[in-house]
Amino acid sequence: MSLRPAPEELLTWGLSVLGLPATGPRPTLSVVAGDASARRYFRLHVAADRYMLVEAPPATEKNQAFVHVAGVLGAAGVKVPAVLGVDFDRGFLLLEDLGDQLLLPLLDSGSAEAYYRQAFRVLLQMARVDSAGAGLPDYDRALLGEELSRFQAWFVQALLGYTPTAPEQALLDNLLDRLTDSALEQPRVLVHRDFHSRNLMLTGNNALAVIDFQDAVAGPVTYDLVSLLRDCYIHWPPRQVRSWALAYRDLLCAQGLAGGTDAGQFLRWFDWMGLQRHLKVLGTFARLYLRDGKAAYLDDLPLVIHYVLEIAEKYASDEPVFAEFSAWFCRCLSPLIAQQAWSRPS
Repeated sequence: MSLRPAPEELLTWGLSVLGLPATGPRPTLSVVAGDASARRYFRLHVAADRYMLVEAPPATEKNQAFVHVAGVLGAAGVKVPAVLGVDFDRGFLLLEDLGDQLLLPLLDSGSAEAYYRQAFRVLLQMARVDSAGAGLPDYDRALLGEELSRFQAWFVQALLGYTPTAPEQALLDNLLDRLTDSALEQPRVLVHRDFHSRNLMLTGNNALAVIDFQDAVAGPVTYDLVSLLRDCYIHWPPRQVRSWALAYRDLLCAQGLAGGTDAGQFLRWFDWMGLQRHLKVLGTFARLYLRDGKAAYLDDLPLVIHYVLEIAEKYASDEPVFAEFSAWFCRCLSPLIAQQAWSRPS
């Protein structure tokens, strides 16, 4: 988290949006922990009211997409921070303050069932959005390919220092093609792309709110579900994950949103979508460390690697490319992973 103070012009702008004078005693402004982006958040206290001021550099941040998706989700009944003001040229936003209570620290074996059922209701609200008509980018082959390329570029080569041979490259290309085909054959819905416990908040009235949605697209129906249930920051037993996934499928079927697929097909979509996502995440977390200096994400790599190998091995007996990938990963990458400080128990 950056400890740099808020720009004076951000505070002045925020006060003007609220119709408050820029002179006289200055309101209290405190730094709020940020995320993996360049955005910086500041809590503005004005008497008994609180607001969130955001500095989001327009050169790197998707501010117009954030405002647009906030409107789409809000219209669908999803609780998101209200956008009270925006200056796109300077990258300033004034938002409703939803508090600090992320879902992650509230989750345990006793509470998860109720919270996830609540999250399923939010996912259904999002799935009912006309994603084709909402002006969202398409989660197409090019975008899926770019995401998957991060695994090799940033995790395999940049972090581990391993360069695949030509046959290994062909194996990786084959696997990534299979995962992409599976993603593209699924029913299309509004996809948040990071629908997990660090992007879900409990508000003062225990409503589940969604944040960090500027990367939303029209994409596969299982994507956000696997982001939630195979969360990179918390692990649940496979049998419990399967039960939750099928429970959500039942909700989709009741709404006519599951594309008529049976349980077996839905679980395959779910598992393969998770493998795609977690390969992407390995590359993304490695990039956050190597390019952006955010070393904390290294601590989350072991769980993501566990997910990758779990699904590759689950389908190895039926899908030769999964068996070949699992064997290659364990033979070539696992020894290099074992040498990394982040892979060893503390």
